[in-house]
Amino acid sequence: MPDSFKFELVSPERLLVSEDVSSVVVPGTEGDMTVMAQHAPTMTSIKPGVVTVNAAGGGAERYVVFGGFADIQPESCTLLAESAMRVDDIDRDDLTRRIQEAREDVSDAGDDDSRTKAEDYLAQLTTLEKAILPA
Repeated sequence: MPDSFKFELVSPERLLVSEDVSSVVVPGTEGDMTVMAQHAPTMTSIKPGVVTVNAAGGGAERYVVFGGFADIQPESCTLLAESAMRVDDIDRDDLTRRIQEAREDVSDAGDDDSRTKAEDYLAQLTTLEKAILPA
């Protein structure tokens, strides 16, 4: 069995996960990354997406995150999410509301930089919607 390490997923509302895991797949803004024990120290920002937590004893859980940061150390990984919930608990209406707000942010953008950021966030949310919700 591969080495395990401590993983914590924290949102402003609560601590969602605090356990020993064999690996975690994190949706980094520069691309998805798999974190395992003895990973090089890294700090990365998180885009909206799915975090897959592979427990040390077997089994996997999936969580939706809406941005944040991950602090990765050789013996631990802490993901501080702007908002997070289990994939099974995702509320279609909440995701639809977030997408509508992102569309409004694109329309209301005052400059090219703001518009580009808003368009990127909207694209991430719509990709997330397609990945986790049935048609």
